[in-house]
Amino acid sequence: MRTKMRPFTDTITLADARVIIDRALEPIARAERAALPSANGRVLAETIVSEIDVPPFSRAAMDGYAVRAEDTRGASRTTPRVLECIEQVFTGQVPRKPVGAGQCTEIATGAPMPIGADAVVMVEETASDDSGAIEIFAAMTAGQNIGRQGADIARGQTVLQAGTLLNPSRVGSLAALGLTDVEVYAKPRVAILSTGNEIIDPGRPLAPGQIYDINRFTISAVVTEHGGIPVPYKTAVDTFHDLSLAVDECLEQDLLVFSGGSSVGERDLILDVIAAKGEVLFHGIAVKPGKPTAFGRIRTKLVFGMPGYPTSCLSNAYILLAPALRRMARLPEQIVRSIALPLGARVVSAPGRHQFYTVRIESGVAMPAFKASGDITSMSRADGYIEIPIDVDAVEAGTLVTVNLF
Repeated sequence: MRTKMRPFTDTITLADARVIIDRALEPIARAERAALPSANGRVLAETIVSEIDVPPFSRAAMDGYAVRAEDTRGASRTTPRVLECIEQVFTGQVPRKPVGAGQCTEIATGAPMPIGADAVVMVEETASDDSGAIEIFAAMTAGQNIGRQGADIARGQTVLQAGTLLNPSRVGSLAALGLTDVEVYAKPRVAILSTGNEIIDPGRPLAPGQIYDINRFTISAVVTEHGGIPVPYKTAVDTFHDLSLAVDECLEQDLLVFSGGSSVGERDLILDVIAAKGEVLFHGIAVKPGKPTAFGRIRTKLVFGMPGYPTSCLSNAYILLAPALRRMARLPEQIVRSIALPLGARVVSAPGRHQFYTVRIESGVAMPAFKASGDITSMSRADGYIEIPIDVDAVEAGTLVTVNLF
């Protein structure tokens, strides 16, 4: 019996696909509390205003002697000023004695300044004896070598705006305020659904005609890397009923990504399920690999349909899913590192399609790595990819190309 095929009636350009996705996306609104140790890489959902001064007191910026600047006027190596040391203060201690005329306090870096002192002479500019007399060899100005109260952060100051991506230094600024947790936007939860009667989980023996699920793991890795939480579901078999139940279960999450069932075969039924429950916004993009990619909406949830072939699936996960997920997670756009290298061999491109061609870097040359859309090693053995525009049929060996690095 011949299989009925449902060929693509049309494909859209990659640029048009990106516009459709961008218009449909909404950044996640759900927020949650995150403990400070786990806040790095999260996006703030609240504006942080300081309730304290940082530092909370004026402190010595170096080891030396807290003095009144006027008592050091004219001091030099040849004409030192001699002051009486009245106290020694270490970090974590509070000075007990105010500094008066002709007096000083020995002080450690970070220790609170005593009342009356307005400068610190670093220890290298002093000399002492057993009598407690301190020779000062440098004239100070008021405020010199002091970290004043609130110099870093002042009470009432806006420290971080909502929507800011937290990094180690920004987490540090939250710790400086004494915070233990912070309001952040939730990571989008992404349902990952593999479809197909031939797909089984790794760890089980292969029966004739079966293959191990690759896409569940590659998509999960992309989701994790770009701000989401992957939620894998059991592989769905190719019946309308089973696929419909699987889709309904997946809609509990923020986003659904399925692989397989987006091509043109008789059993590629999941698009029928999406159309029955919502709408297909596009099906088919003029790219290689990854032509049978789909995108739709069911109620308020968006659905990405990735090709079943592993290289096609992962390629479009990088190109379409990752940027969409980052926008949904409120993360900044990814900065793709690239390098210009000569192409090591002639590459022929599919006519009428924007091609993403994987390469590996060998001795400063970009060597073709693409094998076939169904071969995961087209990606795993590659260092990056080049883009071949839709109107280019071939790129000759020796041409300088831009390699976008994985």
